[in-house]
Amino acid sequence: MADKKITENEVTKKIAEIAKKVYNKIVLIEKPDLVLPIRSLSNVTYDEKEGYFRILNKEKVRTLGANTIKTFAQTLRMMSLSKDLISSEDIATKREAYYVSKNWGDARFKEQPESDTVMDDIEAMLRVNREQIGFVPEEKGGAVAGELVVIDKDSDTGKRLEIDCTKFGSGAYSVPSSVEHLSFKTKAKFVLAIETSGMFERLNKHKYWRKSNCILVSMGGVPTRACRRFIRKLADEQKIPVYVFTDGDPYGFGSIYRTLKVGSGNAAHINQYFCVPQAQFIGITPNDIEDYKLPTHPLKDVDMKKIKDLLKNDPFIKHYKPWQKALVKMAKMKVRAEQQALAKHGLNYVIDTYLPEKIKNPKTWLP
Repeated sequence: MADKKITENEVTKKIAEIAKKVYNKIVLIEKPDLVLPIRSLSNVTYDEKEGYFRILNKEKVRTLGANTIKTFAQTLRMMSLSKDLISSEDIATKREAYYVSKNWGDARFKEQPESDTVMDDIEAMLRVNREQIGFVPEEKGGAVAGELVVIDKDSDTGKRLEIDCTKFGSGAYSVPSSVEHLSFKTKAKFVLAIETSGMFERLNKHKYWRKSNCILVSMGGVPTRACRRFIRKLADEQKIPVYVFTDGDPYGFGSIYRTLKVGSGNAAHINQYFCVPQAQFIGITPNDIEDYKLPTHPLKDVDMKKIKDLLKNDPFIKHYKPWQKALVKMAKMKVRAEQQALAKHGLNYVIDTYLPEKIKNPKTWLP
């Protein structure tokens, strides 16, 4: 990934070029504008061979005017902050960037979602990820346990560090916000990416990773970019499969799993690096709800809407008939089931029966 992405020097050069174009138009007493790609599912395409949502050519033009003057100014100020961070080899969290804007007078942001959106626009306009423009997320990258040695380096001395993920006792290794410098050693047979922290804790406590010779990764809901990139690097470098274990609901299917496997519309400009095309779904399916006689919860209106949206608008779902079939069946059943519902058959039923049966039977997986 690192050799394909543009360098920090090229990022600052791009920022300077955009600023110069704005300046030149102002000098000519013309309205300056900024051209940004549209970040949504309506502007992506999915090809199974590529393995990720690729951004198309739809763009929006932000022209300086009475209605756009604040957003326009905020975009330029954020780009200036980014250039300063890169030049000084510093970073700022998304939250810190929001507070820096409090010094921008009328261009300051009222709430962080506003600054996050402008940051995402700049990232997409430059076709880079936010770490390359100096901004890092506050959220953790995920937790890891099992048969894996992560090779890192000491930030002060540059000395090689080997971190054994079997040696954290009742805890786990925490994925850093940037993972490009990491490498790995493992003899594990597969990676198991898990939606909930609770299920991860159970599998880790009972050393499921030792019994199955695998690596456990807690996604904690929709996985962060760092978590996705970590899994992708690990799977690519070690050439091992990735199995994904989520709740049986539209959110687990269409937000958590889909985002991990092929990316999102919002980040389509970098999906090719932050997705795991080799992932396979072994989580709770509508068939599992019946076959394992799982306790369920009724689908809410928001769940039904999510199913309809996925079937109608999601390029990934529209590509795979097995996913369409599963979602249609769930809509007819009008129920969903959580990972923890397997506890009906015993707290460790998931370890002793469910996961072994699912992994042995690819016919029960979804693409």
